[in-house]
Amino acid sequence: MEQHPAISRLNKIEGQVRGLARMIEEDRYCIDILHQMQAVKSALSKTEDLILKAHADSCVEAAIKSGSKKAQREKFSELVDLMGRVKR
Repeated sequence: MEQHPAISRLNKIEGQVRGLARMIEEDRYCIDILHQMQAVKSALSKTEDLILKAHADSCVEAAIKSGSKKAQREKFSELVDLMGRVKR
């Protein structure tokens, strides 16, 4: 079975986070640490986008194709709730 692309990205992010911890332990320059933190946040955001797209391409599309108004409302409500939390 092929590995989900998000897993590869998360493994890379895990390495970046370990690198951040090492940088702090080594008392590296704060700005260098902050730059690396921004890179981790950006990588997480891109991974989030990838998973959201996968959700739309599979779960949301399946709800639409099912013709079930209940399933469609549930999927739409999930997305609205998620977007509401992101704004906070």
